Formats: sequence, structure tokens, C-alpha cells
Amino acid sequence: MAEKKGGIVKRGHEETLNMAVSLLEEFGLPLGLLSPLANVLEIGFVRATGYMWIVQQKKVEHDFNTINKIVSYNSEISAYLEKSRLKKLKGVTSKEMVPWPLVEKIWKDEGKIEIIGKLEGPEKWEEVLMWAPVSDIWVDDPPTGRIDIKSLRGTPKRFPVEAFYGNYQGEQTNNPPENYM
Repeated sequence: MAEKKGGIVKRGHEETLNMAVSLLEEFGLPLGLLSPLANVLEIGFVRATGYMWIVQQKKVEHDFNTINKIVSYNSEISAYLEKSRLKKLKGVTSKEMVPWPLVEKIWKDEGKIEIIGKLEGPEKWEEVLMWAPVSDIWVDDPPTGRIDIKSLRGTPKRFPVEAFYGNYQGEQTNNPPENYM
């Protein structure tokens, strides 16, 4: 892959997690963002472009219970690192409540999809839990104690950055690491 050209690559769970923690610290991001990762096989980073990738053995789901969010980390994750920011994030999704229109039926006829009996009005919508891809994550600079997470669904959501403290082995703590931001 052209994006990986010239990248520093580490393999093996311990070495890869150490590099991930080092990159998060260097770019001013909470260490707990990647704490749910398990059985990491490879991590790479191209300093010239900020491109980072992580390969783990299998997909992992994690409940950030302090903010009531379930997040899924695919076996392959990539992003561009900038100061206090992850951009163009791929391979991470979160469960979101999404408004969904109630319809009577949908059918496909000769390549055309038709919605029959679409119900109207605000009472004709229901909230459904769906996986939404996360596209960007950033912390305020200078630090305000808030982190913004934007899904491809739209408006970013703000959370306390403390929800993402933790060490690289998955333990959540209530205190920020030393030298944190």
C-alpha cells in the first residue's frame, strides 16, 4: 500500500502497544483510546504523512461505560495523526441511536426500490441502535478536559476526556497518566 511506504513498523503485541502509547503521548491524545486493543500483530507509522495503521488478530468490542458507548475496533484500523487529532479514521465504529422512518413495506422491482406506505409525522419515526463509523477524534488545544468524536453520521459529540484515560493494557483509571497533555 502506498500510504505505508517509508513507515516504521513494529510487530508483536507488547512492542506494538508500546509504540501506540508513544504515538498517542507524542500527539497529545488520551492513552485509553487504544486500550481495548487485543492481540495486536502490527503497528506502523509514516512520520512524513502522519499515517498510522494497526492490525490486530480479531475485531474487539469495548464498553466505555463512563460515557455509555460501545465501540468496535476492527482487525485493521488506520488514521492520520496530527497534534491532538486523529483524522480519516477507519476501522472504528460506535453504537448510536439513529432516527429511522417507519414504513409499511419496501420492494425492489426492475432495479428500482420503492417505498410503499411511508408514514409521516414525528410519531412515525423510531430510534434504532446502529453501528456508525467514527471518522475523526480530537481534543481541545489548549486542553479543556473535553474530547470530540465525530462519526460519519454527522455532528461531533463531546465527552469528558477522562473517559479515555487508561493504560495500554485495557485498564481504565480515574486519574490521568503522568505528563498527560
